[in-house]
Amino acid sequence: MGIFDKLKNTAASAVNAAVQTAGNKRETFTFSALPESLAEMQALPEASLDTPFKAAALTVLALCAYAADTNIGTEMLNWLRGPNPLSGQDISFLNDRFRDGKTYLPFTYFAGSTPENNYTPSEPYTITVESNHVSAEEAGYMKLFIPCGGADSPRPIKLRQRGSDGKWFLWEQFLLVGVKTPKAADPWA
Repeated sequence: MGIFDKLKNTAASAVNAAVQTAGNKRETFTFSALPESLAEMQALPEASLDTPFKAAALTVLALCAYAADTNIGTEMLNWLRGPNPLSGQDISFLNDRFRDGKTYLPFTYFAGSTPENNYTPSEPYTITVESNHVSAEEAGYMKLFIPCGGADSPRPIKLRQRGSDGKWFLWEQFLLVGVKTPKAADPWA
């Protein structure tokens, strides 16, 4: 066995171990109320950010807050991003996504939220976060997926782990993309 064969086998073993760790896992988070301030978010048990699943669930809550109040939402998102706060481009992107009354977008990730009920989630608020075979392909990052009531497949979110303390932070999200039109806004409904 040559030197490159050993290196290739070692890399393949590491990837397989990471994939088995991530596997096809599903975690569900339930919230009796949505946080209305950064302090309320930080008081939640998920705020420990000790798993990427918790950081992903809190991202949905922060996006809901952003839809209601950009300042509070920005505070929450900056906290969830750790040492990598939102850039001007990120804020412009968020504002563009919520333009034209599309403040319902982050609510599509809660259980019970469908186009037929205008994306009104069931209470308590429940979010499911999933991993799969590609979730842990990149060391220090985790790509997770959140089922969406307005789309046929779960939407991805990428988290990054901070080496100094092992906490997970929002790296990038693809949650605010198009969904099926809510019934109240659909002229063909």
